[in-house]
Amino acid sequence: MKTVFKAWKTSRSLIANYFEKYNLEQLNHVPDGFNNNLIWNLGHIIVAQQGLIYKGSGLETYISAEITARYQPGTKPDGKTSQEEVNELKELLSSLIEKTEEDFEKGIFQTYKERTTGTGFHLSSIEDAFEFNNYHEALHLGAMMAIRKFV
Repeated sequence: MKTVFKAWKTSRSLIANYFEKYNLEQLNHVPDGFNNNLIWNLGHIIVAQQGLIYKGSGLETYISAEITARYQPGTKPDGKTSQEEVNELKELLSSLIEKTEEDFEKGIFQTYKERTTGTGFHLSSIEDAFEFNNYHEALHLGAMMAIRKFV
């Protein structure tokens, strides 16, 4: 799992750079031909990780119901994300990885609700969920790399 956490931290570091390089208007802009924006991808990564790891283990998440509702799978951005919410997402992006690693080391993930993702990946363990999370975040990082060319 050390390798999984190392890859996850590297990915999150690359993603965090978007908060520094783009202003609120750019983060909220949905370019022509795209169905989401930079900030939606950032929020979605956070919500998906909490769902995959915590909800999948039958545990409570560390994010609000409002954040979950705005960025869960199947949602679309409204282009009105406030600077306050951007700041909250920025903090969550780093703090949740630390909290999740601590929780893993404490052994709180005792069970996992086996399932197949919408993209066809079968997750039968918490380890599968962590590996899929890295794959999922990489997909969204790729989408962000494409979007940034148009903001």
